Amino acid sequence: MSESSAASAQMGLWDNHLQSEFSAKSTEQALATMTDTPRVNVVPLMVGATSREELEVFYSKHFLNQLPPDIEMTPVSRTVGTERIVDEMVIRFTHSMQMDWVLPGIPPTGKRIEFAMVAIVQFDKGKIAHEHLYWDNATILRQAGLLPDPLLPVCGAESARQVLDPSQPMNELIRRAMR
Repeated sequence: MSESSAASAQMGLWDNHLQSEFSAKSTEQALATMTDTPRVNVVPLMVGATSREELEVFYSKHFLNQLPPDIEMTPVSRTVGTERIVDEMVIRFTHSMQMDWVLPGIPPTGKRIEFAMVAIVQFDKGKIAHEHLYWDNATILRQAGLLPDPLLPVCGAESARQVLDPSQPMNELIRRAMR
C-alpha cells in the first residue's frame, strides 16, 4: 500500500471512530476501529484506559453516555504522518450532565464550555492503537466557575475562539499582569 493510500485509510478510520463516538455514541463501533490492545489517555486528567476491557468500561460508563446533547466539534487542523494523525479541534458544550472525562466528580454547572483540544492518534496494522488527548484544563475549570480568581493567569473560552479566529487579541494576560 502506498504511503498516500495508507494515510487516506487512516484518516477514514479515524473519522469513522469519531463518528462512532460523537454521533452513534457506540462503544462497540468505536472498539471495532481499534487494535486488540488499545489505549486512551486523557492527559490533563489521567483518565482513560490501557486495555480493551478497561476501554469498554470507560467508553460505556464514563464517556459516550456522558456526551451532552449540544456537544460540537469544530476541526481546526489535521497533520497526517505514516502511522499517526494529529488533530486540532475546538470542543463546545453545555455542562448539563455529569462528565467524568472532562470534569470528574463535578455536578452539572449549566455553564457553556469551549476549549481547544489536540488528539494524537497512533495506528498499528490498520487499526487505532492509542489516542492521547490534550487540552488546558484550567480553561475548562474557569468556564465552569471553579477557578473564580480573576487574577490567576488563566483564560476561558477566548483561548478556543482565538484558535478559530487568529485576529482575536493576544497577550491580554501579560498586559493585565503588567498593570
